[in-house]
Amino acid sequence: MTKDTLVRWFLACLVALALPGCSVKMIAINSLGNALAEGTSSYATDDDPELVREAVPFGLKTIEGLLEESPRHKGLLIAATSGFTQYGYAFIQQEADFVEDEDFDRAMALRARARGLYRRALGYGLRGLEVEFKGFERKLRADPDAALARARKKNVPLLFWTGNAWGAAISISKDDSELTADQNLAEALMRRALELDEGFDYGSIHDFFISYEGGRRSVGGSVEKARSHFERAMVLGKGKRAWLLVNFAETVSVADQNKPEFSSLLAQALEVDVDSLPEHRLTNLIAQRRARWLLGRVDDLFIE
Repeated sequence: MTKDTLVRWFLACLVALALPGCSVKMIAINSLGNALAEGTSSYATDDDPELVREAVPFGLKTIEGLLEESPRHKGLLIAATSGFTQYGYAFIQQEADFVEDEDFDRAMALRARARGLYRRALGYGLRGLEVEFKGFERKLRADPDAALARARKKNVPLLFWTGNAWGAAISISKDDSELTADQNLAEALMRRALELDEGFDYGSIHDFFISYEGGRRSVGGSVEKARSHFERAMVLGKGKRAWLLVNFAETVSVADQNKPEFSSLLAQALEVDVDSLPEHRLTNLIAQRRARWLLGRVDDLFIE
């Protein structure tokens, strides 16, 4: 959090504790919620992933506690959706990948935990969309295009993180037929977000479609579409997002058994200046860690 955000957070806490009136208490809780929701962006600019890993759970549980008091707070719902999704992938699912060769049982336990975090994020995301659009999930399941036609550019962050949570949960739950049957709904959320604001977060919506298209080539996905999304995201991100490069290398280059492309993209990812895009500093550091891990597994990933 910034200094100003921390001050607002502290004052809101004092007011919430000191004033017994229900309406006044709710005003204080909502003020605290606003401060916390705004403060979550400070994690993204941090240069110490381990510090963030240790700090995030407390922040997420604080957000959940406030949502119990103010369950329709839009800022908190977005923060919970994005926070649980990012924490689940960056610090839990990735750890499962890193330890699997040495400790398979621990990797399975970590993936089960990540799945639970994604489901929690999805629940908050759908609640947030329900706050915006009454009856949203029911209408989405009945007619995705009609349900999403009401969304506007201001709704893109919630569409983006809900779609990502849904997609992440599906990707790690291949044995859950009920959940995997929802992949068209996750796709619909992301397509609407892309229509409304292609440049959101430096083209990050395209990242979803790199994974979605590139990872489904045997069941209707398109490598050509994945490459098109990659090229467009490179333009929007100005080459400053390492995760984009790592994602494409791991999803498409490995599947194509294109070792030179794989190595080149990961080398580019490692060359990204993490300070060139402060709001992606943490993501870039985490992406570069994965790039180094992937480069160490070249012999396992490619058949000579």
